[in-house]
Amino acid sequence: MKRYSTALLFGLLSLTSQLAHADIVDDAIGNIQQAINDAYHPGSGQRNNDDDRYDESRRNDSRQYDDRRRQLEDRRRQLDDRQRQLDEDRRRLEDDERRLEEDY
Repeated sequence: MKRYSTALLFGLLSLTSQLAHADIVDDAIGNIQQAINDAYHPGSGQRNNDDDRYDESRRNDSRQYDDRRRQLEDRRRQLDDRQRQLDEDRRRLEDDERRLEEDY
């Protein structure tokens, strides 16, 4: 029985050590692949904080620009409506003047 348990223990240790070696080899291969990728594409995997701040600043500027643009367009529409009303009032006034002249 002692031989059986010793053989079982030895077998488990050898399997475990092989799995541990395989895991170490797999990690090493992954690290090598990452190093090669970083060497051929520097900076593609990591972004600089300055880049992130710059991108955020551009997004904020873009939002502010869009908001301001919408405000100007709304104001333009309001002015156009007001101009139409003024033109209509002017036509009515001219019509009233014409009628007044026709009556006399």
